[in-house]
This record gives sequence, C-alpha cells and structure tokens, in this order.
Amino acid sequence: MSQFDAERDIQNIVGELVQECTRRGHVLTETLVTFMVKAVILDPTNGIDAERKLTEQDTEKLKKLCLEKLLEKGSPSLDSIKMQLYFYMNYTSQREFLKEIHVSLDSRLCPLSRQITDCRVKTSQESDAVYSRIITYILLQSSMGSPTDVDSVQEVKVPTVLKDALSSTGQTIRKELSETRTLAWKFTAVLEKLTQCSRQRRHSEDPVALLKQALYNVRAHEGFLKVLLTDASSCEKVVELLQTDLSSQLKILTETLKPSETAPAQRVITSFKALSSMWSRLLDEAELLNFLHNISVNLRPFVASQASVGSEAGLDSLQGAAEVKSDEQRVAESSGEQIDPAQAETKEWLMPEAASSYSELPLQYNGFCGYTLVNSDGLLLPGNPHIGVLKHEGKLYAFSSKEAALKFASSPDAFAAEVVEKVKRSPELIPLLNLHQQLSYANPYSVVKKEENLGTGSSCKCDSGTQTDIHPIETNIDKSYEWNEWELRRKALQLVNLRKKVTHSSQTNQSHMRRENATQTWLQKDAACQSKRDCGSNATVPHVYLAGVTGQKQAHVVKVNLSKPAYED
Repeated sequence: MSQFDAERDIQNIVGELVQECTRRGHVLTETLVTFMVKAVILDPTNGIDAERKLTEQDTEKLKKLCLEKLLEKGSPSLDSIKMQLYFYMNYTSQREFLKEIHVSLDSRLCPLSRQITDCRVKTSQESDAVYSRIITYILLQSSMGSPTDVDSVQEVKVPTVLKDALSSTGQTIRKELSETRTLAWKFTAVLEKLTQCSRQRRHSEDPVALLKQALYNVRAHEGFLKVLLTDASSCEKVVELLQTDLSSQLKILTETLKPSETAPAQRVITSFKALSSMWSRLLDEAELLNFLHNISVNLRPFVASQASVGSEAGLDSLQGAAEVKSDEQRVAESSGEQIDPAQAETKEWLMPEAASSYSELPLQYNGFCGYTLVNSDGLLLPGNPHIGVLKHEGKLYAFSSKEAALKFASSPDAFAAEVVEKVKRSPELIPLLNLHQQLSYANPYSVVKKEENLGTGSSCKCDSGTQTDIHPIETNIDKSYEWNEWELRRKALQLVNLRKKVTHSSQTNQSHMRRENATQTWLQKDAACQSKRDCGSNATVPHVYLAGVTGQKQAHVVKVNLSKPAYED
C-alpha cells in the first residue's frame, strides 16, 4: 500500500474516532487521535500490519483499540502522550515568541497610532485630545499601566514589584522540578526492587505496568521542566543586568534634566531612546517568563494521574526497605567503575579524560541506560558517562554500570533493536528517549508539524494567484533592452548619423608590434563642374506723342504711341 493511501485511510479513521469520542462526551484533538492511531498500528502486539492495506476487520479492530486507549481513565501513558503533544504544540523559541508578541502589539496599536499621526491640531481641545492619545499609546506600548488609571496617566512609574514577579517564575519551576524528581526516584526504587525480586512475566493488570507508565510520565515531565528552567534562568540573568542598566540610565536622565541646567536637545533625546530600548527589552523578558510560567502550570494536569497508581502509603509498602536514590547518587556510586579499553578492543570508547564535558555529548536514549531498559523490562536508569561512553555507528551510549556497558557492547545492534521493540509497546518513550528518527512514523513532533503545515482535515481549495519575475536569473537580463519606442527611434537616428563620421586609428610605440592596423582613406580625384555665365539684354525705349496739348482752349488731346516693337530692334 502506498504512503498516500495509508495516510488517507488513517485520516478517515481519525475523523470517525473524533466524532465517536465527541458523542461519548470527550473532546479530543485530531492531533492526539492521529498519534494514537499510529501508535496502535506500530505496536506489534496488536497484530496490525502497516505494510498492507487495512481490511474492514483490521479497521474495526484498530478503532476499538484506539477508543479503549483514548477513553481510558487515570492512564499515565495517555497523560504522557497528551503532555508531550501539548508541549510540542505550544513551546516555541524565544525569538519566535517575541516576534509573535511584537506583531500582536503592533496590530492592536496601529489604529491608535494612525489617529495620532493623521490628526491636524487647530484648537486647544484637539491638542488635549492628541495629548491624551499619546499618553494612552505610551502606556499600552510600555505596559506601565491602564489608560483609565488616573495615577498612571498623571505620572508613569516603573513598577517596583517587577523583580519579585520575575523571580517567582524560576522559583516555581525549580520547586515543581524538585517534587517531580523526588517522585521519579521513588518510582525507580520501587520498580527496581520488584524487578530484582522476580523476573517472571507479568500481566497488564499487575501494578508494575502501571508503575512503569507513571515513571515514564514523571520523567517526561522532568525533561520539559528542565527545558523551561533553562530558559527561565537565562531570562532571570538578563533581567538582572537590564534592571541594573535601567537604574543607571534613570540616574543619568535625572542629572540631564536638572532645572538649573539646560541640556542639549540631542543629549536628552539620546537618553530617552536608550531608556526606551532597555525598558522594551525588560518587558520582552517579562513576557517570556510569563509564557514559561503558563506552560509549567498547564503541564500539571498531565501528571495528576499519579493518584491512580496508589496512595503514598501504598508506595511506601511496595518500597519496603529499598533505598530511594537520586540520579546524582547513582552516578556517584558507579563513578569508580571504568571500562578498560583492553576488555573491548574492537569497540571505540570515550573515557572521562578524553571528553571535556559530558553534558554536551548527544547521548543516545536521552542519557538513559539502554541495557537496563531491555534487561529490566522497561526500567529507566540514568547512564553514567564516567564509566565510559560507547561510540557505535556514530551514536554515543551511556550505561548505569560497568557490567551493563560490557554486555551492551558485546552486541550493540541486537540491544538497540530490542530497545526499539520496547518503545513500540510504549509510544510515550519515543520522545522521552529521543528516538524520533528510528520511529518517525509515530513521532509526536512530526505529527504536530504535519498538522501545522498540511492541516488535519481534508484538503482545502481556494482561488490563488502568483506573480513571477521577468528575469529570475540575473545573467539573463539584457542591459540594452528598451521598451520605449521613442528611445528606439533616438538610437536609430544615432546609428544613421554615424554614416557621416570617419573612423580613425593610430599606432603607438607600444602597440605597433602587437597587432596589424589599417586605416581607410578617400583618395582625391579630378573633378569639374559647370558654373553660371554672364548675359544681358536691352529693353525697348517707349516713344509717346501727345497732340493738342497747347494752342487750343478746349482742344482734345490725342495720344500716339510711336514705340517700336521688340522684334524690330
């Protein structure tokens, strides 16, 4: 069966399971149901082969098993899976979180900012209104108080309780981490005792199975709290430095704004910009700490199923005389045991003197002992790198004892395969032991990312458009291309004008031996032309006779033309 067909069948089953759970009064996310379906298919004890197409009988069996696991009450295993999915869906890096905060704040303040910048003040009332908007913007942007609070509007002050509020987050996480670790050590001691007392096969009703699920639950909780505590500690250090710098900057600003002195405007503006930058960074750290605190609080309901394991008195009775050892005590007790490389010459070992910092090594199984997990039926014991770290096929393994290290090194591939089989039966171990690559099919992190990127339901369709660049590749751009017709005409006229030009070339002392040069000239030639000639002509002289001009008073004057025609000359 192709992967596409398998995913389509799983999505159909997920949709039906979500509806059935909703009908029974349980609102579950599709992400959780999807992971549970894949986990049930992955478990070899369920007898469902993921490589072939699911029959109708397989589908009904799969639905039944998933419903039993999803609707199980007081199940530490189910709570562990819910906790892991919640953490992967809500925890984000500091940069991404602050980016989301800034985008959200800017979108909320954008209308108010537009009202301030677009306003044209003409009267005193309009001036007071703009001033009120500016104060409101500053209060909302800096989170210094409510705009409806008269004291906050009249005078903006830095809250003195900020430091206490920030430090309380780290203290809360540390306290919760300490309680979780104590419970994990107690579960480990009880399981270790029961495992050593009897190696017989136990049924699922046996409290040992429930104790193991509870151990996985608190270990997962411990891992998440460690991540949150690391971020919180880093934030607390940054906050302390920023508060010190903020106090210093306030003192400088106070000295600058003395009434008796007139400070340059540029100096005042620079001081206020530095103060604003520090305060903004301080608010970012405060928001981040609040975010970490909320995640730690929201993780608590997922460890509430520990009450189903039994009362504290019941655990004490199971524990008996067994000593509860912390992880540090176990590491200290086994630190005297070290691997002799001569005992395993064919394997590569990293010894304490060869590794500068074991905390930075990417240990397999998240630092837990793989041999104990297999040999003690799922018991989690922390590995001790000081015994020796086995390097096999690019992976690093730590062990709880020297004996466990030697036995695992005798057949690492077989033990690694058995670890994978153990994890298939307990899917909450996939993220706990960092086996994402080996079991990516049912990896909670990949399920979450897939839901975010591809969506959880059927494929969505929408009208969309795209615009491509005219020249995606820079080298294909024609620098001489012209779209303007008049520019092309201008260049054409320039080319035509070249016909009236003369090409010249010359040689120098450095170039005449390098290449041939030629010059084209136009030789002179004999030529003649016909010019104009001088010529002339005489005009006809007119002769007119008037008779009767004198002698008679009322005589009639007669005009006689005596001129000769031109052809008679």
